[in-house]
Amino acid sequence: MLAAPDTITGWHAHIYYDPASRPAAERLREAIAQAYPEAVLGRWHDVPVGPHSRAMYQVAFPPALFPTLAPFLALNREGLSILLHPETGRQRLDHEQHALWMGDRLALDTATLPD
Repeated sequence: MLAAPDTITGWHAHIYYDPASRPAAERLREAIAQAYPEAVLGRWHDVPVGPHSRAMYQVAFPPALFPTLAPFLALNREGLSILLHPETGRQRLDHEQHALWMGDRLALDTATLPD
């Protein structure tokens, strides 16, 4: 059975960085905050956390922002890798099968996520 788009309650963008690319991640974060005040900027995680294999921060946003925020990320990511996934209540599937990647696809340890 196919999943319906109305099962998406929100979106997460995980912005990955390392020490050399952190300035680019900071610029992107500030640009998101200015252009999309309704987006929720998560904490900086300078070490891998959860299923993520690299330092990152998360941006949470409602489905209504997807048509403008996703292209904004694509055009302004400055080479950063970004994992963009929906929130459907199925964390493992959202990170593995429903995910969209911008830039390099990074390894995830999704075994820690609930089905």
